[in-house]
Amino acid sequence: MRVIDIIEKKRDGCELTAEEIDFFIQGYTRGDIPDYQAAAWLMAVYLRGMSERETRDLTLAMARSGDMLDLSDVAPLVADKHSSGGIGDKVTLVVAPIVAACGVPVGKMTGRGLGFTGGTVDKLESIPGFRTDLSPQEFKAQLARIGIVITGQSENLAPADRKLYALRDVTGTVSSLPLIVSSIMSKKLAGGATAILLDVKVGSGAFMKTVEDASRLAEAMVRLGRELGRRVGALVSDMNQPLGWTVGNALEVQEAINVLHEDGPPDLREHCLVVAAEMLALAGRVADSTEGVELAAQAIADGSAWRKFRALITAQGGDVRFVDEPDRLPRAPITEPIPAPTDGYLQKVDAAQVGMAVVDLGGGREKKGDLIDHSVGVVVHYKVGDRVQKGTPLCTIHASDRVRLERAKARLLEAHTIGPEPVPPLPLFYKKIPQQ
Repeated sequence: MRVIDIIEKKRDGCELTAEEIDFFIQGYTRGDIPDYQAAAWLMAVYLRGMSERETRDLTLAMARSGDMLDLSDVAPLVADKHSSGGIGDKVTLVVAPIVAACGVPVGKMTGRGLGFTGGTVDKLESIPGFRTDLSPQEFKAQLARIGIVITGQSENLAPADRKLYALRDVTGTVSSLPLIVSSIMSKKLAGGATAILLDVKVGSGAFMKTVEDASRLAEAMVRLGRELGRRVGALVSDMNQPLGWTVGNALEVQEAINVLHEDGPPDLREHCLVVAAEMLALAGRVADSTEGVELAAQAIADGSAWRKFRALITAQGGDVRFVDEPDRLPRAPITEPIPAPTDGYLQKVDAAQVGMAVVDLGGGREKKGDLIDHSVGVVVHYKVGDRVQKGTPLCTIHASDRVRLERAKARLLEAHTIGPEPVPPLPLFYKKIPQQ
């Protein structure tokens, strides 16, 4: 079998066999196939697409390129969730403890932030001592012991995806539907979860810009999950403004803690209850999402979700004093409100630019490997549709120095559109794709 033949076959619009896909993926993972040939193959897939069968075979080949966790000896069913990325998305910090407190084990390997999206690993590393580098053996042992684990992705978990994603990022092939589906689902398969809820974001702060495109992605992943024997459902949720009030690592941890104490922003609380409910329904813990919302809300009200969160922090080496007293979390030395420049209604927010303002402050990465400042970030004070009064704080910036603050300030002012006409508030969710 020759790589050039596989490239030419896909270039000409023909379907690749499972053997050809596996040959390519394993060869590229080992380093036998150079980047220039892999780039050509990626562009052929981008232009010609893949059938559902090819996408399934690609997903399986990528999942099998490294370790595959088998969690069946820990629990008959393990739940996980995946967000396609967003601004202020601290949902995992709230939802995972809720679901685990309701008796469904949650095992999650998660990533770091890149570009304008924040990563769950980065947020958790705001807590001194918290380990995000658990081995597969530690992952399973903790899951068996306390029913919840959240750690960074193992170096040998779907290594083909890690290599291919880096190449897609520099070859203009990120937005290929089969490549997105296989990237997400290969990691989920390798991570061992059996019930997976996908939170697919849409809008200015998300990769998918239209509800139609986000729905196509969600439906493709749900179908694939079903074919591969997993329980998979999806939600298409809004990312045309930050979720909650805070954007930035330590700030988001504190906001998640607030929600677990029956406080925090109403939109974040509702979003978390809906996601938790869908996970509980997928796992068979409840009959439907309505019952799931009630059970999730009860876990917050009776304190069991908070206790599960504390158990997670303690189990992974975190200093629990920093969650019991979140004012101990990293604090930026400069805090400055940005006054609203005019009266009117908040008509639009460019959520990606809010995320990039946090990158400007040092709270995110422009490229992999960048160090981040956990203390910095932005607090927004208005949601789309709200009446804005001139001179009141539009946002509050938490910064480490004045130069970074001024750069973020300019970006944040540009990101907010205030006009005289009222506009309706944005929905939290646009669509639900149930397990098929």
